[in-house]
Amino acid sequence: MTSTDTGPASAGDSEFIATAAVARWEVIVDTLTPVLGQRGVSALYRRCLTMAGRLHPCLLEAYEDTELPAFKKLRKALLRQPPEVSAAATDASLETFHELLNSLVGSSLTQRLLGAAWSPTFSGSPAQDKST
Repeated sequence: MTSTDTGPASAGDSEFIATAAVARWEVIVDTLTPVLGQRGVSALYRRCLTMAGRLHPCLLEAYEDTELPAFKKLRKALLRQPPEVSAAATDASLETFHELLNSLVGSSLTQRLLGAAWSPTFSGSPAQDKST
């Protein structure tokens, strides 16, 4: 697929990436909210969008000034991008979030808090069923 391909496969890839990115963020928020609180998680999320948005401007469109992010703006922003841009922006946002959390609580606690919810890169694969 070329970067000029705007056919169904391209749209499907963008949909897949946006859905998987939102699912990953939802797991992270669900995991950290009991420890950091809604305000803490929201503040970290907003900060990571601002920081990662310097290199990936589509992330600035995802900024939500809400108590707890709903990720509607993130999904919409990622859907407007080519798949490779969406994946790179997602990688950058997740890595920035991880770095921010590391700076606040240390790498050992960050790893324990995020556990299986953390992956160093965005694979594009949807999160597993959270009910298990």
